Amino acid sequence: MSALAVLAQGFELPSIEFPYLGSRGIVGVVMLIHIFFATLFVGYAVGAPLLELWGRRRENPHARRLAYSLAHFNVLTFSVGATWAVMFLVLIVGLYPRVTAVLFTHFFWFFPVIAMTAMVLTLWLFYVHFYRSGRRNVAAGLAAAAFILLWQAILGGIDTFMVTGGDPGELPSQSGGDLTFGSLGAALDGLLNPMFYGMMLHRTFGNLSWPAFAAGAWAAFMYARSKTPEDRAFFDWASSAGLVWGAAFLLLQPFVGFLNAYSMQRSSGAYGRLMGVGGDTFTSDLLYINLVLVVGLFVLSNVGMYLGAGRHPERGGRVPIRFFGLVAAVSGLYAISPLAEFPFLYMRYIMLLVMVLATLGAFVTYLRGRAAFRYGSPGGGYRAVLLALGVLAAAVTLGMGWMKSNSRAPYTIYGQDEYRVEPQTPVVPEIVGRGGG
Repeated sequence: MSALAVLAQGFELPSIEFPYLGSRGIVGVVMLIHIFFATLFVGYAVGAPLLELWGRRRENPHARRLAYSLAHFNVLTFSVGATWAVMFLVLIVGLYPRVTAVLFTHFFWFFPVIAMTAMVLTLWLFYVHFYRSGRRNVAAGLAAAAFILLWQAILGGIDTFMVTGGDPGELPSQSGGDLTFGSLGAALDGLLNPMFYGMMLHRTFGNLSWPAFAAGAWAAFMYARSKTPEDRAFFDWASSAGLVWGAAFLLLQPFVGFLNAYSMQRSSGAYGRLMGVGGDTFTSDLLYINLVLVVGLFVLSNVGMYLGAGRHPERGGRVPIRFFGLVAAVSGLYAISPLAEFPFLYMRYIMLLVMVLATLGAFVTYLRGRAAFRYGSPGGGYRAVLLALGVLAAAVTLGMGWMKSNSRAPYTIYGQDEYRVEPQTPVVPEIVGRGGG
């Protein structure tokens, strides 16, 4: 009898099911909380050195102060996000040991080896050479940004592998009872699945967009607490910078989102659940809810730019921004209305395209007028819109993650019956005896 079998005879762990939420629910909640902090960390790890670089070249003290504030936020909150990540790992190891073992061994050279190395390098470069350094080493900050994007790509590749099951016809080469460390080539093939490229673009743009809206919301909130004219001018400028940064990447999201959905067609089952092929599903209902929230982001972005353009001494640009904003609002509302497929099937997508193009017009107009803006006295309506944008952007991010992961249910690796979303017995003598896992 093997040593593992002898050890297993000493204890027998029952399947675990959490009350009310269930195993899927508790894992999902913990992961969404981690995603909330991880998205902010990635966005600010990329944005802080870029703002520092821009601030130096333009001699803009507001940009450099905002760069430090974002880096300071990352330093203060990293441990919170990491704690929830550890809790997530504990839960999936305990509740879904077979699939966790398969993923950890199949992708061993990427996760944990390369991904964890990238995270350590990110923290070292970002904290020691960018945040604590009085000179604010931009090169170190940009290197940290590159490593955190590498970390994001690896975890995103594993995530999309679970949604698609890998390439069409590809089955896992391992089972819970016969685990070996996968080769680098096999792991890379699993990462570069049909959904990988679209998802990486979508996730990167999203991780730069909603943290920017969050920064704008923070600045709008802090403006009310500021005491000096210098602080008021900074927080007003920061709210405008967050709006511009967030809207710029928001404009790209629909295009990479459609690319992402198109790539999912190679995983027909998950795509069908997402799009409601053959009837509505919970996931397709989430898709519609997220579409409504995205339209809300576009409309509020236009409202924010219209109100923010009032900083111009001659209120220049407000008239064209108002026109573009009205076009974006009408087309967006039409796209989510019951009339969206009238007079023909693709009217919804045409209206969404009109909404994006109209928002682009408002964005360009707003951007051209920023050089003449006078900061320090934003209106209350503008600050309320920025706060709403921050909350709505967070809801969209978490909703998109929930929808994407739920599209593979009832599987943890799509299409593979041995890896269904069910609580599993971690180790029992019967499993060891028959070589299963």
